[in-house]
Amino acid sequence: MIKTPSKQQQLILLKYYQSGNLNETIKLALSLTKNFPNHSFAWKALALSYEKKGKILKSLAANQKAKEINPQDADVHNNLGNVFEKLEKFEEAQNSYGQAILLKQNYTEAYYNLANLLNKLGRFDEAEKNYNQAIKFKPNFAEAFNNLANMLKELHRFDEAKKNYNQAIKFKPNFAEAFNNLANVLKDQGRFDEAEKNYNQAIKFKPNFAEAFNNLANVLKDQGRFDESLVNFKESLKIKPELVNAETEILFIEASIGDHSNFKNLDKKSSRLGISTKSVEPFPGLSWVDNPSQQLQRSINYAAEKFKKDPINLSIQPKVPPKRIKIAYISGDFYNFPTMHLLAGVLENHNRKSFEIYAFSYASRQNDEMRERIKLGVDHFINVNDLSSIEIAKLIQSNNIDISIDLNGYTKKSRSEIFQYRMSPIQINYLGYPSTMGVHFMDYIIADPVTIPDENRNFYSEKIIYMPHTYQANDNKRKIAKTNSKRADFNLPDKGFVFCCFNQIYKISPKEFNIWMRILRNVNNSVLWLIKSNKWVEQNFSKEAKRQGIDPSRIVFAEKLSHSEHLARHKHADLFIDTFNYNAHTTASDALWCGLPIVTKQGKQFSARVASSLLTACGLPELITKNEQEYEELIYELATNPKSLKTISLKLSENKKNKPLFNTKQYTNNFENGLQKAYDLYFNGERPKNIFLKDFKNYV
Repeated sequence: MIKTPSKQQQLILLKYYQSGNLNETIKLALSLTKNFPNHSFAWKALALSYEKKGKILKSLAANQKAKEINPQDADVHNNLGNVFEKLEKFEEAQNSYGQAILLKQNYTEAYYNLANLLNKLGRFDEAEKNYNQAIKFKPNFAEAFNNLANMLKELHRFDEAKKNYNQAIKFKPNFAEAFNNLANVLKDQGRFDEAEKNYNQAIKFKPNFAEAFNNLANVLKDQGRFDESLVNFKESLKIKPELVNAETEILFIEASIGDHSNFKNLDKKSSRLGISTKSVEPFPGLSWVDNPSQQLQRSINYAAEKFKKDPINLSIQPKVPPKRIKIAYISGDFYNFPTMHLLAGVLENHNRKSFEIYAFSYASRQNDEMRERIKLGVDHFINVNDLSSIEIAKLIQSNNIDISIDLNGYTKKSRSEIFQYRMSPIQINYLGYPSTMGVHFMDYIIADPVTIPDENRNFYSEKIIYMPHTYQANDNKRKIAKTNSKRADFNLPDKGFVFCCFNQIYKISPKEFNIWMRILRNVNNSVLWLIKSNKWVEQNFSKEAKRQGIDPSRIVFAEKLSHSEHLARHKHADLFIDTFNYNAHTTASDALWCGLPIVTKQGKQFSARVASSLLTACGLPELITKNEQEYEELIYELATNPKSLKTISLKLSENKKNKPLFNTKQYTNNFENGLQKAYDLYFNGERPKNIFLKDFKNYV
């Protein structure tokens, strides 16, 4: 007869465990397993306690002993599944959950655990069936509704996700996590008011819910409510200091409202955030410092945490080269957006005899003139906004795409997770994100000898396709509106020198701003023309200008206009002055297209060398400076020497016609040559390698 612990001993053990007193549970359980080695109750308690303490191997051993004693105990098999899953032994975990269900066919928890595992493994159809089985046997299972909804959200089945979140809340009215998750879906759908209400409900039921404060801050930021957003980001950090994405967002908002009070700490923060901390989104870091090594490490760390899915079935290398190479451009920006102002002409100029062009759009449906132009400029325009990332990847693969091009990278509309599935043999980071992505699944980045010089090549995880002039596409059909406007229409003085910088405000640091204030002080009757962004920028810049002895009225803010009208107003400026860490990109080519010279300071990282690349391709290297002193001196020289500025302006006017920058057809030919060479390497069984291009003029 098997000796068993007394009922009182079992009750005491259960009481310890249920009260969370794991040390006493383990102590008593060890004593009972020693005295009653063939009774499974104490082994189960020991296994569960070890698991909660994070001692997974000890939990595994105790669970296996319990299973040996009583192989028909469904709970033991379910517990074993949990342990195997934590050990990332997923097949064993699945088998254990399955065995638990065989022994106890209405075992709700085992169905739920199995569903969570299958969801993690990307086996969504099977996961959904098991969530539904769990709910069938426990109709008020709020956690199962919530996790099912999380999966449906990832699959972009938003309406079904919301329905399940609401079910979770119905059965658990104080379910803070479900309110937060429901709000996330509403935010993704642009329903900001409803999202805000649900974030506040989450916080109401869980006042220390750092993630909900962080998410609420994001939805407020997206509405331009920066003051409220900052309050909530700071609250999330106060609750959970390791929530470093909130710290990143605070820095970005402060830069976006022209608050430079924390700038003195930026170098220190930049060397820490996303590098020695948990990962953060890499994009904001581009404007913090000019440090390509940091940008690489931040991207590598971000990618390691974000991209964990295995590739889908890899393409089989063809035995015969295709008649036409299939190129897929993948973006959330196929509408009136700066990237398209650059790329539209290239899409139209592709050689259709050699290339078949696809555009996969995951933008919310924004039907405008540019979107229609893109549709007409490609062979296939496919809207995939309602599809999950893996569904998009499978669709791209099913179309036998040879080269997939990510036009967003880590910018706001990023869905670079699509590329982790490796849906085409060649994958390229291009145009939208001016830095490395730090991932193994991106084969190439498009650059040029200026944006990535030889000495900086090791800061890019991708191999480099070097365009012969500039990496940046340009559209020589950009329309400049025909207007009869005067300076006074834009609150500019009729006489005097107009410096302009139409870059996003977050790119402007105190380094540039202080130089600009000195220049205004030294150039009589001059003004600085910036893009109007938000009320805080005007307040902060006006306050700082006044502190430096400059009349705030000499900083003029430009209202938002249509693109063609925006281009037209460039004629009222005399000189474009660039930002440092993150240069003007589309805004730089816009200015040059309109005949407005740019003075830039060449930095180290890609984003700090773009204007230099454009000026080089436009035959104006004399406008590129190497340090802050040169930058300030050249601006002053051009502003006070009308003859010098006129000479530069005339040269720009002439070069615009005959230099490579705005030769869209020449650029497209060179770009296609790079794509062809990348494909030839693949077809010949070679690994990606740096490709150096010369002007290619063979295409008709």
